Amino acid sequence: MSCASITLATGLILATASTAFAADTTILPIKSKPAIDAPFFFVNDNRLTYAYQFTATAPGAADKTGKHVLAVTHFDVWAYGTNFVNLELLKSDSRDPASPCLPTVGVPNACAGATEFYGLFRSTFGWNQIFDTKAFAIGPLSNISFEIGGDIETENQFLAPSKRDVVAGLQFAFDLPYKGYVNVAPLYYQEWNHTSFLTPGFMPAGFTGIPDGNTRFHPTWAVELNYYMDLGFLPETLRYFALSGRAGFYGPKGDGTRNGFTVPATNSTRTEINSEPVRLTFDASKAAWGSKYTHFVDIWVAYRYWQNKFGLDDGNPANGVCFSNGVNNKSCTERSLYSGVSVKF
Repeated sequence: MSCASITLATGLILATASTAFAADTTILPIKSKPAIDAPFFFVNDNRLTYAYQFTATAPGAADKTGKHVLAVTHFDVWAYGTNFVNLELLKSDSRDPASPCLPTVGVPNACAGATEFYGLFRSTFGWNQIFDTKAFAIGPLSNISFEIGGDIETENQFLAPSKRDVVAGLQFAFDLPYKGYVNVAPLYYQEWNHTSFLTPGFMPAGFTGIPDGNTRFHPTWAVELNYYMDLGFLPETLRYFALSGRAGFYGPKGDGTRNGFTVPATNSTRTEINSEPVRLTFDASKAAWGSKYTHFVDIWVAYRYWQNKFGLDDGNPANGVCFSNGVNNKSCTERSLYSGVSVKF
C-alpha cells in the first residue's frame, strides 16, 4: 500500500488464476478447456468507515472540536503496482463554525459546524513487476516502487481552504512478521491552497497581502510511511487484533506568496508532522463468524498527532493564527483520540 491516509484499508484478499490444459491423443482428440483469464485486480478492497475524532483542532478557529468522519476507501493490487483512494466527509461541531461566522478560538458559535471534504490518491509501480525480476527483494526489502499521488480539500469555513497538492517519488516496501509490512516513501511535494487570513484586510501596514487569498507554495520534500501487522503472537483464541499506523513529514514550503505580494514573515511555514502513530484494530467479523469473514467488519481505536497543522508555525509567538494575545491558543497542533468502525463492501 502506498501512503498513509487518515483511514487505511487493512484487509488484503489474495487471488490466483490457473489455466487448464488437456493433451491430444493420436486416437481421439480431446478438446482443450478454454483458458481462464487472470483478473485485472489481484486485490480489490473497498470499505465504508464511520469514525469520531474527539479533540480535533482548526487553526485560528478551534483548539478543540469534535468531528464526525464518513469515509470511503479503495485499495487494489494489479500486475504492476497498487492504487489507494480515500474520500472523507468531515463535520465539525460549532466551535469550528461554517461561514459566514467568524471563529473565536475556544468559544462555541451560533453557526453550524463546518463541513469539510478531503480526498487522497496514491499509486505505486513496482520495480520487480516492471522489470520482471526479484532483484529488488533483498532481505526484509520486498520491493521498490515509483509513487505518484495527490490530495484535494475544501471546507465551508471562513478561511475557505482549498488545498491541492501533488507528490512524486519512490516507495520502499519492507516485510514485517505475521503478514505485516512497513512502507517508506521519500517524495517531492507541491501545494496550492487558499486562506482568507492572507487577504489585504487582515494585513498590518506595509504588507500587500494576497488579493484573492490563493497561495502557491514552494516545492519541498516529504516522507510518508505506514505500517501494518497482525498480532499473530497472541493465543489462537485472541488472534483478532492488528496494529497499524502512518505518518507524513512535510518540509517548510514558504509563505505562499507570488507575483510580488508580501505577507509578514510570521506566515512562513515550518515542518509539518501529520500522523496516526498507532491504531489498534479488532476484527469483529472474524470473532463472530470465523476466519472466512476476516476483516469484513473492523472496530478500531487510534491516536492522532498533527504538529504545525497545515505547516503553520505552532512555536512562533508572533503568529497571529496559532497565538492569541501572545499566548499559544493550541489550535495549530492536534492531539486526539480517534475511533470508528469499517465495513467491507
